[in-house]
Amino acid sequence: MKLHVGVFFGGKATEHEVSVISAIQAIENMDKDKYEIIPIYIAKDETFYTGDALLDIKNYKDMTALLNSCSQCGFEKCKGEEKVELLKVPSKLFSKKLGYFELAFPILHGNKGENGGVQGLLEMLSIPYVGSNVLASGISMDKDISKIVAASVGIPVIDFVAVDKYAYYKKSEDVLTQILQKLVFPMIIKPAGGGSSIGIEVAKNSQQLRAAIEQAFNYDVKLIIENKVDNIREVNCSVLGDIEQAKASVIEEPSTADEILSFNDKYMQNSTKGMSSAKRQIPADIDAKMQKDIEDYSIAIFQKYGCSGVVRIDYIIDTDKNQVYFNEINPIPGSLSFYLWEPSGLKYKQLLDELIRLGIKRHQRNNEFNYSFENNLFASNSLGMKGKLKGGSNG
Repeated sequence: MKLHVGVFFGGKATEHEVSVISAIQAIENMDKDKYEIIPIYIAKDETFYTGDALLDIKNYKDMTALLNSCSQCGFEKCKGEEKVELLKVPSKLFSKKLGYFELAFPILHGNKGENGGVQGLLEMLSIPYVGSNVLASGISMDKDISKIVAASVGIPVIDFVAVDKYAYYKKSEDVLTQILQKLVFPMIIKPAGGGSSIGIEVAKNSQQLRAAIEQAFNYDVKLIIENKVDNIREVNCSVLGDIEQAKASVIEEPSTADEILSFNDKYMQNSTKGMSSAKRQIPADIDAKMQKDIEDYSIAIFQKYGCSGVVRIDYIIDTDKNQVYFNEINPIPGSLSFYLWEPSGLKYKQLLDELIRLGIKRHQRNNEFNYSFENNLFASNSLGMKGKLKGGSNG
């Protein structure tokens, strides 16, 4: 009997289109003898849709026609059953069933799908899903917190300062002074929760720094600003597994035409193939010690964050110092980083099988815990309060 897999993609994020490409690419490689695929597209206005037309990338050239051919949907967990009903909306009074899924496969990129939000919804409904949990996703998608956690286990990170939007606009001169006390030009300014190199700016003086900060605040409420490495190489490593067992992939070196690896470098070489179409060298031309360091760092980060499934971890090499630094982690990487596993003999179809297996495994283990505590609190006269409330709190 086939497992019904609901693939979630799109979302209200700057990487919306990239998510669509990654999801369709994955769906095309899923074993149709094992899985019944249900596409669940989240539009930019956060409306959910389902329908077979979502499976053809060419249909996205005319979004109005595409969405008119699909059904708006919601979903609910069936009581006592290991399946989730898809229901036609908006009116539940006249809702009709559109199918069901038993496991969710989020292939969402960017803040609103990769940061734990969708994962939290799935956990609230006790729906098994692929990938990292809420906490690991949240840590991974916050470049500030992720660097702090990585540094806590001895992994090198470039000096940086985190800047909050509202603190900046309240006391911008004080914030700029703090930045200039810790960092030197040139600097790189990044949205803390962004991805795909969107919103990243380089500043070579104070005037450019102000402009870059204000531009980057269009994408996130928090930024990180860090020293820019002059002579740089960028390398990436994927990790597959869970907290018990994880392994590192081959290391790649993407090619860049500019100071930083841009959105165009990553995706626009062949826009229908996503991250897998970017120019790269596999394996990266690095010495054995650096390769071992990156593999060890990657597994340590993966397990410290509590990740599951597949991630991609990006590093910066300062070629003048021959020093590698952790840059960021992608908890749902573009193209699911299948191209980093194929060189070791793991085909995309097999990678997807393993990700689904890991999602089911975690769900089964989570069900071993008791999430309720029986008590007689509501029968108590005080209802848990220490005393009567008289015009305010009395705790």
